[in-house]
Amino acid sequence: MAEKKSAYAEAGVDIDVMMNSLQRIKKDVKSTNIKGVVSEIGSFGGLFQSPGKEFLLVASTDGVGTKLKVAHMAGKHTTVGQDLVNHCVNDILVQGAAPLFFLDYLGTAALSGKVFEEVISGLCKACRENGCSLLGGETAEMPGLYPKGEYDLVGTIIGQVEKKKVITGKSIRKGDVIIGLPSSGLQTNGYSLARKVIFEKAGKTLKDLVPGTKLTFEKALLAVHQSFLKPVTALMNKVQVHGMAHITGGGLVDNVPRVLPKTVDAVFDRSTWETPAIYQFIEKEGAVDHEEMYRVFNMGIGYVIIVRAADEKPALETLKKAGQKALVIGRVEKGTGQSVLIN
Repeated sequence: MAEKKSAYAEAGVDIDVMMNSLQRIKKDVKSTNIKGVVSEIGSFGGLFQSPGKEFLLVASTDGVGTKLKVAHMAGKHTTVGQDLVNHCVNDILVQGAAPLFFLDYLGTAALSGKVFEEVISGLCKACRENGCSLLGGETAEMPGLYPKGEYDLVGTIIGQVEKKKVITGKSIRKGDVIIGLPSSGLQTNGYSLARKVIFEKAGKTLKDLVPGTKLTFEKALLAVHQSFLKPVTALMNKVQVHGMAHITGGGLVDNVPRVLPKTVDAVFDRSTWETPAIYQFIEKEGAVDHEEMYRVFNMGIGYVIIVRAADEKPALETLKKAGQKALVIGRVEKGTGQSVLIN
């Protein structure tokens, strides 16, 4: 006789799927543990030994956004967890913080054990690479709230920084050099516009090549959001960093002013770097205003670092030694706290 399906499963939530998946991922999650973790996954709250009084905790929350739609289209879910962790790592890195632990939230209509485990494997991979622990999380099944087969993914990161080493941007001054670190792709921003142009207006598929490249739209759109933790940490140990910005939603236009004093502008010379082909395609096919492109997308620059002019050469050398491509993309000039794009 067939086993009777529970009433909850009939309503769209199968508890056994989640519990079985949790058992399978425990070892992977435990592999992210660092010094300070004093609890195991499955507790009501994750426990972590607080750092000393000379440290400040830095927290940030973010999501993967509609990049998840592309992952769903491709049937590939191992990279979105990496996107989420790396995005959050970069956010707190702006203030000079190193990550301690991470918490995730996955909401879905009905849990697929396979998809869940792929997402968690990506989270664990990025946590290990960034030296932080996946301390816990929440998975919620809510039939009717999400489209069938899809899910949302968000996370919270907690990091630490010595009080005397917090980077606020207050020391940025006229004459400073702006260094740009190339992005790995769209990162996790602008996907609503990108999907509309690429798949609806241009009628492209994931397997089509981005014009002018040997890269499929699938690979271009699912490229993992890079963590800049290791090269930037090496840089902070070498030279004085006056300010940094993670180039997310709002692009260079809106993100850099978040760290600028009101007495200066960040002047970017767009001729100093090549705009990746995918942005050129979106701008042309979508008839998107050129200036709007720089507010929606990172346009090829994933992270910005501001240092003294005298530190330009050692900064570039340090980043190169750390395996990070970097280039000078602008200067700090007298102004009113804005990003100015020229050329």
